[in-house]
Amino acid sequence: MAKTEVILTHSIVGLGGESDQVRVAAGYARNYLFPQRLAIPVSQANKRHLEALKQKRAEREAHEFNHMTDLAKALQKLVCVIKVKTGDDGKLFGSVTSGTIADELKHQFDIALDKKKIHLESAIRTLGEYEVELNLHAEVKGTLKVRVESTTPIAAPAEAGVEEKPRTEKRGKRIEAEAPAAEAKPKAEKKAKVEKKAKAE
Repeated sequence: MAKTEVILTHSIVGLGGESDQVRVAAGYARNYLFPQRLAIPVSQANKRHLEALKQKRAEREAHEFNHMTDLAKALQKLVCVIKVKTGDDGKLFGSVTSGTIADELKHQFDIALDKKKIHLESAIRTLGEYEVELNLHAEVKGTLKVRVESTTPIAAPAEAGVEEKPRTEKRGKRIEAEAPAAEAKPKAEKKAKVEKKAKAE
């Protein structure tokens, strides 16, 4: 496949930034990069534009650096609360991923952050508070506190009601046990009177 050298006029992920001179497929340059004005052919005339492109790139990178530095300071003060469904044992149904955190940042704080900048060694699968690492820029790192809470109601009140039931049954048994004793008392008194009468005769 034929290759050609081009000068990028815009930053392209996986290819390079403004002012970079790169080799690409001739068809890719002809059918996409040139029509979209993302690159220009390498020539003596176009090389004169390199200084302007380098200046544009430096300004863009400085702006990104300042923006991400300010964002890191702001995120460090926030606590992103994520509510999830859990089982009775407290285990999550599913997990919390970098995509989940990015969605909640947008929903709660209106902060748009690429999930690729949120670094999780593994998905979060238990309740609690976590400090998540952020790779905001090549030279800017940050952290974000994430608190995972359950939306499942606590079943403690129901358990307390169940415990009271045996005590009610025990009281019932004590009442039943006292009834025969009350019946036996008149019989004993009657028997004593009969024996006394017999002795008198």
